[in-house]
Amino acid sequence: MAAVTTESLATVQRELAPVISQADLEVAEELFAALDVLDSSAGLRRSLTDPSREPVARAAMVKSLFGGKVSSATASILEALVSRRWSRERDLGDAVEIMAVIVVTRQAEREGLKGLENLETALLDFRRTVASSHEVQRALTDAQARPEAKKQLAERLSPGVSSEARLLIDRAVTKPRGLRPTQLLERFSEQIAERQQRWIAQVTVAKELDSAYVERLGASLDRYFGRELQLDVVVDPAVVGGIRVQVGDEVVDSTVATKLNELHRKLAS
Repeated sequence: MAAVTTESLATVQRELAPVISQADLEVAEELFAALDVLDSSAGLRRSLTDPSREPVARAAMVKSLFGGKVSSATASILEALVSRRWSRERDLGDAVEIMAVIVVTRQAEREGLKGLENLETALLDFRRTVASSHEVQRALTDAQARPEAKKQLAERLSPGVSSEARLLIDRAVTKPRGLRPTQLLERFSEQIAERQQRWIAQVTVAKELDSAYVERLGASLDRYFGRELQLDVVVDPAVVGGIRVQVGDEVVDSTVATKLNELHRKLAS
């Protein structure tokens, strides 16, 4: 994604974090339905991404199109998206899709890291099943086949999956947006994997830690980050001493190597 699009998407996610955290699968379904509307009309996409139109005017267009037809959470997300700038017309649709998947992952995330892992596993298992059969691939990419028939086939191939996985699998087989279903599922899986990083603490230390220390460290990090984390401890003598912890984009670094590097920079300036 271009810088403008990346910044716009990050801003919407940050500003609407409280809304997204409370959203349910119905919101994700409504976002996907709105995406279908956007994908069906180039004129609409141009209007909603036209930088010469005021953001308020673009948001008003969304209200006129979807007002009363979607939940307040969905409307808030759509209005926030069209109020931002996008590098390309298609980027708006991609952003709507990303927000829908984020809502789905947040639902799975209510079970913590396990929920996200189960969701990703279901998508990858289905993807492998499809990729292993040319007959299934043809059935799922047949332009003449009814979407309902594709959903029924997908359900037979992925029985017992969660409602979150069912929604994303059905989406991939019925509305792949110019991709093969397996390609779209891979894109969904990449988003889920990114979210999983928020639940994994990558801990770098200079030497092996005993189990009691790891347990205490884990409890402290859980309190600090406000969620139960899975520790991934890496031994790297180059850090000399101290500890470096990364959870998603957040980094806590108290290693000796880092402090020495900072001192060198100060002396050189």
